[in-house]
Amino acid sequence: MIRIITIEREYGCGGGDIAQLVARRLGWKLWDQSLTEEIARLARCPRAVAEGREERTDPLYYRLFKSFMRGSFEGSMNAPKLNLVDSEAIVRITQRVVEHAAKRGNVVIVGRGSQQFLKDRSDTLRVFLYAPRENKIRRLVARGKAEKEAEELIDTVDGERADFIRKYFNVEWPDRGIYHAMISTSCGDEATMRMILNFMEAYAPCAIA
Repeated sequence: MIRIITIEREYGCGGGDIAQLVARRLGWKLWDQSLTEEIARLARCPRAVAEGREERTDPLYYRLFKSFMRGSFEGSMNAPKLNLVDSEAIVRITQRVVEHAAKRGNVVIVGRGSQQFLKDRSDTLRVFLYAPRENKIRRLVARGKAEKEAEELIDTVDGERADFIRKYFNVEWPDRGIYHAMISTSCGDEATMRMILNFMEAYAPCAIA
């Protein structure tokens, strides 16, 4: 029985919207923005800070700063322990939240490495969504982005996600072997949602509860 769906996505392909449609149709809880909010709560940091660190590696200047700060302060026995909200801390918290959500079941989880954290669970359907570049640009422009900005975001965000997956899971992004289905969203959000649900129904007999 499938109790969890993870949806990894290329930036701009509509993965968040489609995940919302899937969760609504199934009556399951959606972990997307609420996942970021829970990570921020556990990290005791503003939501914007958590959002800026998830699915990313720390930039070089931040890694150097972190190393300097830890060397300067943590080496002193009289100094309080330094608590930095970096990407590594966010990954550890994310894993806790994702595994807790999976334990409860009936959830749709968007990105954040969830497909890797839950790769050994037989009750999880792992989906990767993508789209032609022009489709992604059109979607982002329709949401108010300038065309040039949309192109830059498509390149940089997916690059950051690839770096994140490579660093923390030691695999290339997308890790094709881990997914049960890779679907182009160019056919529309509703059609993509139906394909995911149809695949879930077809795959269910293969899953072991």
